[in-house]
Amino acid sequence: MAQDGAPRWATGPDELLSPVELGTMSGLEFIVGMAEGRLPNPPILRLMRARFVAVEKGRVVVEAVPHFDHYNPLGAVHGGWFGALLDTALACAVQTTLPKGKGYTTLEYRVNIIRPVLAETGPMIVTGEVDHSGRRTGVSHARMEGTDGKLYATGSTTCLVLDLPTVAQA
Repeated sequence: MAQDGAPRWATGPDELLSPVELGTMSGLEFIVGMAEGRLPNPPILRLMRARFVAVEKGRVVVEAVPHFDHYNPLGAVHGGWFGALLDTALACAVQTTLPKGKGYTTLEYRVNIIRPVLAETGPMIVTGEVDHSGRRTGVSHARMEGTDGKLYATGSTTCLVLDLPTVAQA
């Protein structure tokens, strides 16, 4: 985390790491760096009011606080908020298993919303865990639970593992 315990947010594109820079560290080093505030978090996490709370190889935990700004026209948190948070935990869990020089892109993901979330529901804890990490694909699953212990959503993904460019390729 940053010195005050809050995540460090990228405020412009030049603050995000380039693919070449990403390739110089393992996926675990990258995600831990964001969780600890040594590397900037992407702006989407600020928008979702989310932060990494635990990171280890093959497992990522994200905490997110629902807000009125996340509501859909029907008066509950939009399904896209669920999807974006689940995708974050799912894909970042896969990233933690990748060696230097490798990255990923989400090939597909599935979301199952079990119950609605409101701003009053309180923080959500999203835990992503890897089921498979290979040379070409990574597969993971995730659970979104409230601090009330209830399950709000689940998700799964398949990620395509990619070679990141080297300095010579850049």
